[in-house]
Amino acid sequence: MKISDILKNNKVNVSFEVFPPKEWSKIETTKAVVCEMAKSSPAFMSVTYGAAGTTSGFTTEIAAEIKNNGITPLSHLTCLTSSKNKIDTVLNELEENGIENILALRGDIPQGFVFPDEQHFHYAYELVNTIREHGDFCIGGACYPEIHPESANRVEDFQHLKEKVDCGVDFLTTQMFFDNEIFYRFRENCAIKGIDVPLIAGIMPITNANQIKRSVELSGCAFPKKFMKILERFGENPKAMKQAGIIYATEQIIDLMANGQNNIHIYTMNKPDVAESIMKGLSEIINE
Repeated sequence: MKISDILKNNKVNVSFEVFPPKEWSKIETTKAVVCEMAKSSPAFMSVTYGAAGTTSGFTTEIAAEIKNNGITPLSHLTCLTSSKNKIDTVLNELEENGIENILALRGDIPQGFVFPDEQHFHYAYELVNTIREHGDFCIGGACYPEIHPESANRVEDFQHLKEKVDCGVDFLTTQMFFDNEIFYRFRENCAIKGIDVPLIAGIMPITNANQIKRSVELSGCAFPKKFMKILERFGENPKAMKQAGIIYATEQIIDLMANGQNNIHIYTMNKPDVAESIMKGLSEIINE
């Protein structure tokens, strides 16, 4: 099923993200994670492409496992370090496995990286164009409520985002954020700029203090005072921090839903228990 159709159902859609293993020997462990998460009946599940495409083959394997569990898969596709021939090969592989949803990403630029030749992609919109030309895929894109780290300012950031959407993106998933007011301002600005595809709000449950640094490095996101107080009080107590992080993420989602945001994506970090706890905390709310 195409995610663009799922997002038209006027229901609350909560989806999960998983990442593939770095080694083939761990593939069954990740498949077991998928099976556990599927029990919570997410609207769909996405699977990342791995740093610099290093786990690209594993991505298709896990996406196929998601589909085998009766859940719609969304395969990430990162183009920065891949040639156009490599991307064509991956697209053929996805088609052969019946995977029709792709999250098109440029990927982070490694330090000292130099684009090899004209056969490589420079921007995500180029990948979107290639996917559109290749076949009948539903294409998602990424967006940053707090401005892309490489953008000079918010005006430039929205220009690039509009360009990507105009190329044929069917929906947008936000990078993680921890202050819902930032998302609400971003959503309003998207409407003003004519970016009218469905927005999926990305939520990262912070269940241990070590995730903080990594989250900032990935997205440059800000942590509100309310969250920092939680970290100060419970950061040294792993069990308490995990519970507090799950509750904080759940409350974020409840507030988003109360403000008309029905599409939520949870960055699960391959933790089925965390995903299950959040879904249990939303059980009656989702179905109201």
